[in-house]
Amino acid sequence: MPSSPRPFVVIAEFRVKPGSLDAFLALAHDDARSSVAEEPGCRAFDVAVSESDPQSVVFYEVYDDRAAFDAHLDTPHLARFRAGFPALIEEERPVRFLGRTCCGAQGE
Repeated sequence: MPSSPRPFVVIAEFRVKPGSLDAFLALAHDDARSSVAEEPGCRAFDVAVSESDPQSVVFYEVYDDRAAFDAHLDTPHLARFRAGFPALIEEERPVRFLGRTCCGAQGE
């Protein structure tokens, strides 16, 4: 029996301009919530702010596979995020792509 593909993980990191965190998080939360609610292939989309550096924001996204992530790239909510975030950040770090091997959540 062939194994199913591992979930596809995306980690995106941003350094937000001082005074822009609330506006950035509003855009990020819209993208995250819309992704989980409207994309069947999006399993999780977490937005986290560093406790030691509150201008550092990390997205942890989990998709069924690369195709589900590719579909995410064409969504209206990502277009809204892409239109708004460049003016709010100092730096966008290189996106990392991983294959998840384990999830601590029950049933996965």
